[in-house]
Amino acid sequence: MAHVVIVGAGQAGAAAAAKLRSLGFDGEITLIGAEPAPPYQRPPLSKAYLLGEMEEERLWLRSPEFYTEAKITLKLGTKVTAIDTVAQTVTTADEVIPYTDLILTTGSTPRHLPAAIGGALEGVYTVRTLADVDAMRTEFREGRKLVIIGGGYIGLEAAAVGRKLGLEVTVIEMAPRILQRVASPETSTYFRILHQDHGATILESTGLDRILGDSHVIGVRLKDSRELPADFVIVGVGITPNSFEAEHAGIALDNGIATDAQGRTSAPRVWAAGDCASFPLNGAQIRIESVGNAIDQAELVAENIMGAAKDYIPAPWFWSDQYDCKLQIAGLNTGYDKIVTRAPDGHAVSFWYYRGDQLLAVDAMNDSRAYMVGKRLIESGRSPDPAKIADPATEMKALLKA
Repeated sequence: MAHVVIVGAGQAGAAAAAKLRSLGFDGEITLIGAEPAPPYQRPPLSKAYLLGEMEEERLWLRSPEFYTEAKITLKLGTKVTAIDTVAQTVTTADEVIPYTDLILTTGSTPRHLPAAIGGALEGVYTVRTLADVDAMRTEFREGRKLVIIGGGYIGLEAAAVGRKLGLEVTVIEMAPRILQRVASPETSTYFRILHQDHGATILESTGLDRILGDSHVIGVRLKDSRELPADFVIVGVGITPNSFEAEHAGIALDNGIATDAQGRTSAPRVWAAGDCASFPLNGAQIRIESVGNAIDQAELVAENIMGAAKDYIPAPWFWSDQYDCKLQIAGLNTGYDKIVTRAPDGHAVSFWYYRGDQLLAVDAMNDSRAYMVGKRLIESGRSPDPAKIADPATEMKALLKA
């Protein structure tokens, strides 16, 4: 009997398993996860869950009954110790599991600061798993001092939670501006002002020398010798794709686990999807770190296991919640050379990324209409006249008809 084994029980792994069943796959499906919790959503961890506004069960992607009814074998709290692509087996601590197809959805791991500069002290946290957030939740008490290393979306979301709960928050960013790697100067400025208006301190072009403390954090020292007191520290300096198992199995890596346009790796009958997987786009192997990509890529792999032979055409979307601002992003802004600002009123604003005359992406703050229209335009390959975008009198729906 056919047996699909999926290593990694996150958003991508759960999506692949469910899609296989919905397509009529009648063989065995085994979904292996290193964490003890069933597959769950990660984005709310640094938002509603950290704020205490969401219970753990609401994070779960599916009820436990779903997996039983769909005849998907869940092996939780289980680490894979070896993959043999010749024998087509996956080895765990207590068994060897044969497969006819293997899907690697192993996700990613937050980068940690070196122990030599205090990265291993008690009170230093990263935000990636349910266990990570459970470990730090009791730290979020009014009046305490939180220092966040890294001004990306994870760090800024944690900063917003801290300020909402009455903490003194400082964000340290080594680059000249927050969000520099992922967003335009205009978007960076918007969020810098937003956080400052809510009482957070944003320090840009500021390097970390070390985290201070003997066993537990007491503060941080900056490269300019300033010292800031801290009751705890959150590190948000990016993630690394989990490719250890693939590498030791001899599977090719390139910015993560390298796949072709249909999700195949260099090993026969082995596929990859989600944060751990790169795929070809415009002459490069790229990875997209988002829920939407994890779902879409994993479902495509499931379709191709069933014989669809479809190439992956990404339609990226992202979001972030900070204070009363909902940021929605459509498209990929890589290679942009012009930003067009649309500000129909004082509450909503959007930034439209162009390369020449081509619309690449949209950042929409509290403007769901701009996001939805921008997303549809990008997916259909249409690029409106930038002057029409900038004109607040332009009806968004009219752009779809042009």
